[in-house]
Amino acid sequence: MLKMDHLKEIQLNVTGAVSAQGSLSPKDPTASNYRLPSNPTPTNPIFQQSWKWWLMVAVEVVWVLAGQTVATLLGRLYFNEGGNSKWTATLVQSAGAPLLLVPLCLSRYFTKASPLARPPLHKLAIVYISIGLLIGGDNLMYSYGLLYLPVSTYSLICATQLAFNAIFSYFLNSQKFTILIFNSVVLLTFSAALLGVGSDSSGSPGEKYAVGFVVTLGASGTFSLILSLMQLSFEKVIKMETYLVVLEMQMCTNVVAAVVSVVGLFGSGEWRTLGQEMDNYQKGKVSYLMTLIWTAIGWQVSSVGMLGLIFAVSSLFSNVVSTVALPLVPIFAVIFFHDKMDGVKVVAMLIAVWGFLSYIYQHYLDDLRAKKLAKKSSGRATNGSVTSP
Repeated sequence: MLKMDHLKEIQLNVTGAVSAQGSLSPKDPTASNYRLPSNPTPTNPIFQQSWKWWLMVAVEVVWVLAGQTVATLLGRLYFNEGGNSKWTATLVQSAGAPLLLVPLCLSRYFTKASPLARPPLHKLAIVYISIGLLIGGDNLMYSYGLLYLPVSTYSLICATQLAFNAIFSYFLNSQKFTILIFNSVVLLTFSAALLGVGSDSSGSPGEKYAVGFVVTLGASGTFSLILSLMQLSFEKVIKMETYLVVLEMQMCTNVVAAVVSVVGLFGSGEWRTLGQEMDNYQKGKVSYLMTLIWTAIGWQVSSVGMLGLIFAVSSLFSNVVSTVALPLVPIFAVIFFHDKMDGVKVVAMLIAVWGFLSYIYQHYLDDLRAKKLAKKSSGRATNGSVTSP
């Protein structure tokens, strides 16, 4: 009995030592993308993530990749088959927010009440409205990019979002800016610049191609800012670690973005042409509606996955996963839309992949450093407990 009590004391000391390590907080650059399991045990070392955590992250990664790829391709299909409303394309990127009501209600029912006090309502309103307005503007820029650019070029320019996110994370989320991340920034920026000055416009007028390039670049920067602001909101304002708050943020910010899109749709007068647009859609009215519906679903699936990764890991990791979809979209675009995959695009894609792998390697080094710190700290705590009378 005494032996069992002593073992429990050692385990409690190890657990306490891990939880007390400020160096392993999300703010620590060496552990910015790493979170320890909540209940380390002898069969689950403190330097090994819980299998449930890995499963959750894997599911969210699949959501991001599948949702983003499908939504991007369907968005281009909308314009290719006769759709021309930029505000409609903007609206569907956030109009799927009501679909989150079911999981939100289920999550609220099954989630235990948190002992932490919820932030004041006015603070949450400011956060959700501000981010929602940014999302609305960002969606509009993405819509112009999809309209004016081949989908393969559009996707490769979006690679710059990782470079932008590295910069915003450095200033807003205290992310460590290493030589590998700097290398990733330079490579991804060069990849986009190569497309901007050397790629064929593939049938798009030169002026529209330039506009598409600029707005897509701006959309990538705004998107990266949104991710960093979301992570900052979780850390500084919301301060609650449940998926209920993830779903709440996703739904509330998207409702604001949808309202912005509806105002733009009616303010621009594009709503008057929607009936004619549906009639003239080359694949028919049913296909028109299904394209918009599944685009909305795809963006919501992707957004929930990305927000979940921000919550579970970091905004930078979330953006890294989003960048993984870049090689997928151009490949499918060549198959379904017969986009031209010329030498410039191939070189730009290879440079983008190089930049992506450079960042992944930095993420790997951060994980190793965090695990080494955790193992060293637990070893000291265990030794101190064993030698104590």
